[in-house]
Amino acid sequence: MNNYKELKVWQMAIDIAEAVYQLTSSFPSEEKYGLISQLRRASVSVASNIAEGAGRNTNGEFRQMLGIAYGSLCEVETQLILANRFNMISEEQLEKQSIQVGSLQKMLYNLIKKLG
Repeated sequence: MNNYKELKVWQMAIDIAEAVYQLTSSFPSEEKYGLISQLRRASVSVASNIAEGAGRNTNGEFRQMLGIAYGSLCEVETQLILANRFNMISEEQLEKQSIQVGSLQKMLYNLIKKLG
C-alpha cells in the first residue's frame, strides 16, 4: 500500500526508538528486565506498527495499526515520565523526548483522521 520508509511518521518513530535506546543504556542494570525492556519494546512497537499498517491492504487496516502505534507512543511517554521520577533521566532529557513524542502524536492523529 505505502512505502513506509518514506512516511515522516515512521522516520520520526525510528528517531524516537533510537533516542530511547541511547537513554536507557545508562539506566541501572537492575532495570534490564523492567523499565529498560518496557521502554525499548514500546518504542520499537511504534515504528513497527506503522510499517505493518502501511503494508496492509486497506486504509481501515492501516488506520487500525496507526492507532496501535499511537497507544505504544503513549506508553513510551508514560515510561519516560516514570524514568524521570525515578531519577534515571533528567528534566532536560524528558523535555526533549516529550517534544518529539508530542510531535509524533500530532502527526499520527492527523494521519488517522485523514484515513478516516
